[in-house]
Amino acid sequence: MLTRILSTARLEFAIALRNRWVAIAIVMMVLFSLVLSVAGSAPTGDLGVDRLSVTVASLTSLSVYLVPLIALLISFDAVAGEVERGTLPLHLAYPISRGELLLGKLLAQLCVVALSVTLGFSVAAGVAYLSGGAAVLAGLPALMRLIWTSILLGAAFLSLGHVMSSLSRRPSGAAGLAIGLWLVAIVLYDLGLLAAIVADDGGAFTTRVFPWLLVANPADAFRIFNLAASDAVGAATGLAGAAHAIAAWKPLASLIAWPVAAAFLARLAFGRVQP
Repeated sequence: MLTRILSTARLEFAIALRNRWVAIAIVMMVLFSLVLSVAGSAPTGDLGVDRLSVTVASLTSLSVYLVPLIALLISFDAVAGEVERGTLPLHLAYPISRGELLLGKLLAQLCVVALSVTLGFSVAAGVAYLSGGAAVLAGLPALMRLIWTSILLGAAFLSLGHVMSSLSRRPSGAAGLAIGLWLVAIVLYDLGLLAAIVADDGGAFTTRVFPWLLVANPADAFRIFNLAASDAVGAATGLAGAAHAIAAWKPLASLIAWPVAAAFLARLAFGRVQP
């Protein structure tokens, strides 16, 4: 089983290299991380925190938008593309189950996300070290936490991309579903919560329901978990109050549960695809 999954992963990673997805993901993360690292040092003197901590707070906000987008762009045609090209029946003709095929694809695509995130954030850390010296070492734990939580966030949206791909028989339709999912989960979800808070005016929804709805979204759970432990949280976001009011185990549990739940949903959706 493991051999079949790894063989599929090697093939999918080679395809990602050929299609330039690896290069595109790395360039996007490195470029944006570099810009934020250079621009994010301005308030460090006023805040009394090291430059890397401020950079990590800024990178957290970047990752919320960019990591899910990269994951969905990589994964939206994982199934629909195979169906359109007519290669899915060929894959299934080999002694490999649908679950193993999907896991192999997920593993290869997760390697792309992990590589781009690690390289991008490492460049940001390098810039912070060159300008701040050994003082930036205090921010290394926050940077490491940001890297592995970004990989978890990417894993969740990779599997959600597989769900969208399984629900559509054409890559164009899967791309539309993936972009719609990104808009809802990353942009419209928070706007809806904000509107509900304003309408509730400090009632039961704000005090009891809102914290749970916030951590139910993997993107918000990722942001809260990383910002709650950041000394520079106030400089980067208005979520400081929410980040410190919610127990740390709640967003962490959400971040761990979402990749597993999304992979399960992807397997169910893929099981309904007719080759």
